[in-house]
Amino acid sequence: MKLGSKPDIFTAREDSTFVASELSSDITFDVDGHKFHLHKFPLLAKWGRLNKLIAAAVESRSGEVYILDFPGGVSCFEMCAKYCYGITITLSPHNVCGVRCGAEFLQMTEATEKSNLIYKLEVFLNSSILRGWKDSIICLRSSKAHLPWSEDLKIINRCIESISSKVCVDPAEVNWSFSYPRPHTSSLNHQVLPGIERSSSTSWSSRRMLAPAPKDWWLEDISDLDIDLYRRVILAIKAKGAPPELVAQSIRVYSLKCLPDMLQEFPTGNNSLITCGKSSCKFTDIATRDEHVLETIVTLLPSERGTSTCSFLLRLLRASTVLDTTQSIKTELARRVGLQLDEVSLQDLIIPSESYSSDYTVCDVDLMISFVEHYMTQFRLDLQTNQTAHLTDMYGDISSGGHHLMTAATHASQLQVAKLVDQYLAEKAGDANMSLAKFIQLAESLPDFARPVHDGLYRAIDIYLKEHPMLTKSERKKICSVMDCKKLSMDACMHAAQNDRLPLRVVVQVLFFERVRTAVSGGLILGDLPGSIQQLEYGDEIRLPGANNGHHMEPAAGMENWETVHEDFTALKGDLASIKMRIAEAEKERSIMQHDATSRHMRAKGVLSTFKPDKLFNRLFSSRGFSSSESSRTSISPEVTAEQRMAIKQQLRHSIA
Repeated sequence: MKLGSKPDIFTAREDSTFVASELSSDITFDVDGHKFHLHKFPLLAKWGRLNKLIAAAVESRSGEVYILDFPGGVSCFEMCAKYCYGITITLSPHNVCGVRCGAEFLQMTEATEKSNLIYKLEVFLNSSILRGWKDSIICLRSSKAHLPWSEDLKIINRCIESISSKVCVDPAEVNWSFSYPRPHTSSLNHQVLPGIERSSSTSWSSRRMLAPAPKDWWLEDISDLDIDLYRRVILAIKAKGAPPELVAQSIRVYSLKCLPDMLQEFPTGNNSLITCGKSSCKFTDIATRDEHVLETIVTLLPSERGTSTCSFLLRLLRASTVLDTTQSIKTELARRVGLQLDEVSLQDLIIPSESYSSDYTVCDVDLMISFVEHYMTQFRLDLQTNQTAHLTDMYGDISSGGHHLMTAATHASQLQVAKLVDQYLAEKAGDANMSLAKFIQLAESLPDFARPVHDGLYRAIDIYLKEHPMLTKSERKKICSVMDCKKLSMDACMHAAQNDRLPLRVVVQVLFFERVRTAVSGGLILGDLPGSIQQLEYGDEIRLPGANNGHHMEPAAGMENWETVHEDFTALKGDLASIKMRIAEAEKERSIMQHDATSRHMRAKGVLSTFKPDKLFNRLFSSRGFSSSESSRTSISPEVTAEQRMAIKQQLRHSIA
């Protein structure tokens, strides 16, 4: 917008500006060190504050009028002066706020002259700037330099209201230009708009007729705002009911643009953690600014669970550790991560310890424990909610399908978290400063039903024992107590049985439960095992030397008991090998009989068209000891053994099939 029609007659020489006129200057203004040599007459008609400024100069006995901290600076003062001379000035979203603040300072109101500069600026703001999307953002961004005038004149509030109103407009009705430099795929509606390719920041207006705007069309433009202005815009957008997913996506885009170094993906490895942890940006002005940005971002995150990805939350938490933000920020981020712990990957959990030294772990184990505690708290609340909903379904005559679905989802979440904890324990077990108490606390932070198989936990314990060879016997027994030998797989049992780092009692338990599993799979029963060993199935301990119920035991008796344990231990290994041999022989016989039955079945299948089914069955039965005159299909000759009896039943099923 242009005001005035006369050519520019202002000339600048170093720190002074003169007016090319036949009349000499009769008043001089010193505006923040820059001198303007002007004339009183054109200024008096439009500046309501000129008389006060002249009076102040006369009172101070100064030949110049001094103005410090003029709103908008020297350039805006010059534009206000040119307007009084009728010289053409150009207004834009970049300078309209400053000129408006300068005009307010000089009192260029309607009381001084009709249709004065303030009136024209307000018309330009309301009819042009605030109706445009990008113009509103530019004007808002420039207003930060003119505080507190821009705040008092409500220019900031009007720009924020204009921006938030446009954000909440239906995307199909967006008819203004906006920047969209990201790949043309909306992260929320996952709709790829055909015929449009984007490799740089471009305007949408020239192509908007091809397809409607995506739902996240506004994210990029507002990410250029200052953090304080961005905060106010987001709060206004929230107040107008924008979807929390969009708000969270906007915060993520803004964070990655303002904190690119802090939110980068750190490579795995202890050395990299230390390098990018404490020494990169500590005690600098940039770190102070980043800390303020990070704390503001955390307060803006939507409260709804799942709106922000767990990976993004963990990056924020890692940055808060590096920047040493307040404890409340770290606690809030840890709580949010805990609510979505089943979505986390192991690499995301590599967070440098806040107080890393030779006495502390490289990674913050306390944070991981806090994650699990927050997760379990929310899990119990969800479980109570599900139980209440189930009771409502039962007594309210409502279908309970949703309850079963939620129960299955929560159970799957528990399994995922347990797997993640075991992986984390295995990853950090090699840390020489990982304390036994923290290892056990983290391992026991989940309920028993969350781990149907303890292979991952056994792997973590084995690594810890290997990397901490100085553990005492009681400490090794204590760390192994968190593992249930009955929940180990066949491969884990075989490895544990040969693991000399495990306590003797744990190895005996592993061998026993492996023997029980093998016996059951081979058709044996637990009652056939020795009674002293059956006690392990019900949790009874093996009486080892030195644990004689507190009574004194002679050294000779102790040696005898140790010999007894050694003999029992050797017997367990021998029995296990014997049972495996018996199972192998049984499997071999079963495969032979199954092959024989299959061949007979194929021959029988070839003559089905010639022989009747009853004759075919009589033929099969007679070959396996059945009487051809028997009418019952289940009558078996007394001479047939139990194994043959089972094989005949299998053949019968195959033949009928």
